[in-house]
Amino acid sequence: MGAITPRKNKDGSTSYKAQVRIRKGGKVLHQETQTFAREQAARVWIKKRETELADPAGLKKAMADDPPLKDLIKRARAETKKKWGLSKNNVLKMIEEHAFSETRCSHLDSAAFVKFIGGLGVSPSTADNYFSHIASILKIARPAWGYPVDEKAVDDARIVMRRMGLIARSNTRDRRPTRDEMNKLMDYFSKSNSTRGDTVPMTSICLMTLYSLRRLIEICNITWNDLDIEGCRVMVRDLKHPEEKQGNDTWCYLTSEALRIILAQPKIEGEPRIFPYAPKSASMAFTNAVQALGINDLVLTDLRHEGASRLSEMGWTIQRVLSISGHRSWQTLKRYTHVRQIGDIWADWEWLDKVAPQAAS
Repeated sequence: MGAITPRKNKDGSTSYKAQVRIRKGGKVLHQETQTFAREQAARVWIKKRETELADPAGLKKAMADDPPLKDLIKRARAETKKKWGLSKNNVLKMIEEHAFSETRCSHLDSAAFVKFIGGLGVSPSTADNYFSHIASILKIARPAWGYPVDEKAVDDARIVMRRMGLIARSNTRDRRPTRDEMNKLMDYFSKSNSTRGDTVPMTSICLMTLYSLRRLIEICNITWNDLDIEGCRVMVRDLKHPEEKQGNDTWCYLTSEALRIILAQPKIEGEPRIFPYAPKSASMAFTNAVQALGINDLVLTDLRHEGASRLSEMGWTIQRVLSISGHRSWQTLKRYTHVRQIGDIWADWEWLDKVAPQAAS
């Protein structure tokens, strides 16, 4: 027996969600949903589908066109031209191995999402990340392949889970390093390099993060061929973007300090990268230094946020800061910008001259 559920749209109009379910032995064997602008159209569709599904051949065909979630993920991975980012790929691999991935398209309603996400046992921000990756697959399933996915159920689930606190954006950090803390870190790294011969020049990495506003993985991937000295800019490969994980190559301008730091790096024969180091090693070195020095709650990314705050405090316009950071809008950048005073608190900082001495004029 089919059912019709009226829904109010944002523009005040009413749409009608039609649903057909086929049961066997008390269990839902197959279900389909379709949304219509008119109730009469919904009734006609229900009658048509019930007639078609009453035929065993029709039901078999419908079930073949109603694959489980894991098959959607596999097909999306195979047919999507843009390579997935590491995070998305790992999350979806985990979901493929979960029992939830056996759920067929037509059974993916908001209640199913709430039950799955609620049972993951992860933080709301991590759960939000998981659900976003699932949603990115489901949003293309009907228009691209004709699978019976109810996109409205995805939107409903997101609203419900936010209200329940199951998913949430990550907390915004406002931790800013002090000049004294940075002096201690730079001194620590300088001594480490000279006594232990550490391969990662953390003094350069820290300054580059602060003055360029670049992510660590971006810094470690920049090549000499990506550098435009005359234009004071650099090509950032696969710049992080909420939708374009790969192939989003973008020219970003450099502050004069960042260009100085780059030009101070030695060119290594056969090595195209300017900072040819493993991001994980640099991140670990920073974490170890912070712990050794007893500095509380400071991570390497905070230096990047400090760089954005610094430029804003120096009176740079929003557009000019965006041209350095690579963000698309102030809305995304402002999460990392925490203005507290006017002027450059890093002016005349001796470590810039130590790491990247000014060329004699």
